[in-house]
Amino acid sequence: MFICGYSDGLQHQDFHVLIGRQRLRVDSSRLQSATPSFRNSSFNSQIILSIFIFPTKPMDPSDPFDLNNVVKWYFDNVINDNSKEEMMRIILEKQREEQAGSSTRRTGKRRHIERNREEGHTRLFNDYFSEQPVYTDEQFRRRFRMSKHVFLRNVQALGEHDEYFQLRVDGCGRQGLSPLQKCTSAIRMLAYASPADSLDDYVRMGESTSVECLEKFTSGVIKIFGEEYLRRPTTDDIQRLLQIGNDRGFPGMLGSIDCMHWEWKNCPVAWQGQFSRGDHGNPTVMLEAVASKDLWIWHAFFGVAGSNNDINVLNQSPVFNDILHGRAPEVKYTVNGTEYNLGYYLADGIYFEWATFVKTIPMPQGEKRQFFAKQQEGARKDIERAFGVLQARFAIVRCPSRQWQLDSLARIMYACIILHNMIVEDERDTYGGNFDYSDVGNDTVEESNNGRDPDIQDYLQRRFAVRDRVSHHQLKADLVEHVWEHHRHMNDQN
Repeated sequence: MFICGYSDGLQHQDFHVLIGRQRLRVDSSRLQSATPSFRNSSFNSQIILSIFIFPTKPMDPSDPFDLNNVVKWYFDNVINDNSKEEMMRIILEKQREEQAGSSTRRTGKRRHIERNREEGHTRLFNDYFSEQPVYTDEQFRRRFRMSKHVFLRNVQALGEHDEYFQLRVDGCGRQGLSPLQKCTSAIRMLAYASPADSLDDYVRMGESTSVECLEKFTSGVIKIFGEEYLRRPTTDDIQRLLQIGNDRGFPGMLGSIDCMHWEWKNCPVAWQGQFSRGDHGNPTVMLEAVASKDLWIWHAFFGVAGSNNDINVLNQSPVFNDILHGRAPEVKYTVNGTEYNLGYYLADGIYFEWATFVKTIPMPQGEKRQFFAKQQEGARKDIERAFGVLQARFAIVRCPSRQWQLDSLARIMYACIILHNMIVEDERDTYGGNFDYSDVGNDTVEESNNGRDPDIQDYLQRRFAVRDRVSHHQLKADLVEHVWEHHRHMNDQN
């Protein structure tokens, strides 16, 4: 704080007090009248830093506002005395007067809205969860994106995991929001990408509470169901995937791999260059995923900046960590008389020519190669279909994200994938083109050592096997012949 006086030869002088960037105008008579009481009060000398007097004409020694007199007054009354409370009171009073006229901040208590949350719970229960609900199960499935028993399973599991999703009573004996209201609000925000206050008139829940419910819901779903529905394929899972691939003419196929972008509307300005790419225009965050024909997402890796491409994401992804560390089940299958021991994913042209990827043939020549390219590109669409269904079920991952934190985006994405897999598990039998998994076929899967392999030599050998280009081209050539023979065999049966 600076106190500045301008000497103009007048008997009464105005002092301009600078507090921060604000200038306060204090009449010198008020300071002079306050001076006698300074000697009997306390004052912190660190508040006033210095006093500057800028004269506009030569100083008069007889002038009471002469520089020497003012400095003498300052040292006598400010430095040596502990009595400056009256002076600070005048300054702060002036400051409050000037701020009162320009401040637009709301004053007083925040307005209370009586939402009657008990009525909201009763209405929600009668609409969907009573013995004779207003709306049918088909309407529930369309609006909640899942069957009623799947939704209630989530409600029950969240209530057992976190007391936030339990019905509680406040200090006045009034019931709070019910678990059905909280989970309904979170599901509707995920399914429709609706603003936090859009369900206030139906669920009877405020905006801040809806945001809190979404954060609690996504975190709880990941902690409770993440181990099961974001798991790596087990031995039984791999056996089923191999059977599906074999019936489609691709023995050894474990799914298809690709990346998608999720636009981040509220990306910080300092990060926008890192998360933007020319073909998208706006900041995005990338998701790498592996999906099978039934649309189950077996692998999800989210959080890479949108300026990267699929290769950059693959270099950071843990998709092959289990193979490199010897934890993945060993796969053995035969293609065109050649035995292989590594499963593979169908990929597009940007991916490396590794033994674990099978890509299409650009500009294929010959009937066999053209047919193989057609079959490979058709089977690779499984991951594109999975992305499309995920975005159709949960519009929040299709619309630009309004979250501010990258961790919040990751929780929402993983929670939507878990719920997606739960729906796939529940409705898989209704999909067309199912296979009888009881027929194992010629593919075999063996259990591996789940312990961590400390031998660096084995790790390097596995890494070389995964990235072997010779095996990649040999596998593609064998698959060209196998797919053609499989097609001929299917035509002969028909």
